[in-house]
Amino acid sequence: MKSKYIWVNGKPVSFSEAKFHILNHSLHYGTAVFEGIRFYKTAEGPAIFRLDSHMERFLFSAKTMGMELPFSKKELCEAAKETVRKNRFEEGYIRPIAFWGGKMGLMPQGADLNVAIAVWEWGKYLEKDMVEVMISDVVRVHPESSVMNAKISGNYANSVLASNQAKEKGFDEALLLDYQGFIAEGPGENIFFAKDGKLYTPEKGTVLPGITRQTIITLFSEKYEIVEKKITVDEIGDFDEAFFVGTAVEVNGISKISETDFGDKEGKITGEVKEKYLSVVRGEDKKYYKWLTIVK
Repeated sequence: MKSKYIWVNGKPVSFSEAKFHILNHSLHYGTAVFEGIRFYKTAEGPAIFRLDSHMERFLFSAKTMGMELPFSKKELCEAAKETVRKNRFEEGYIRPIAFWGGKMGLMPQGADLNVAIAVWEWGKYLEKDMVEVMISDVVRVHPESSVMNAKISGNYANSVLASNQAKEKGFDEALLLDYQGFIAEGPGENIFFAKDGKLYTPEKGTVLPGITRQTIITLFSEKYEIVEKKITVDEIGDFDEAFFVGTAVEVNGISKISETDFGDKEGKITGEVKEKYLSVVRGEDKKYYKWLTIVK
């Protein structure tokens, strides 16, 4: 079902009315900032997962780009709830975005600043439960070239290049290395590996420290040792399992990374992480109910 309403600059407008001019600074120079948030069907109605954390990062990203948003975190959270409610979706995806408007030239000063929130129904991000992944020739953005903690639209041209390369070569997804040759992340996902009761994930610095990544660390830090470290390509074959995590992808098993085969079936730890994560986001695990914002 297509969205009927998009929240734009403080009010809901119809889908067809949400239009902006082609001479748009953020369109031409990649200066928009955005978030990706999921909401799920629960016994109490649609529930947005970790809304506060996402809006906090949205405001941080905006500040990184010199944007002083005319809305508080509380107002943005209410707007997200209103947009889900008005579109009458039970499950789906929320996309807050802030962008500069009509002004050409690299400096955005003098351009109008716009804030919008769209929602749509979005099922599984990757089509397969177990995906084949290619180590990309495209290198993750250098940490001194941008702000790795911010979701800046221009950074994702890097991800698109890697994804296109992987698809052209018959893979389901890409895996990017950092500028030093260590494993970084997928185009829109963080990655975990499992071995001997331990979970390994690339350390912060050259990856987006995702909210889902931190969620998994929180959920499993008591059961498994979590090791955040630099991981080399040569180490991939030492692990028993690998899986992607992220708001859009949720938890998705990896069957193959280039020449390393993990098997076609979901590993024990991958399956456990996936099951636990889905129980939390759907409100079945009451211990973490605080992470849900019920839309009433």
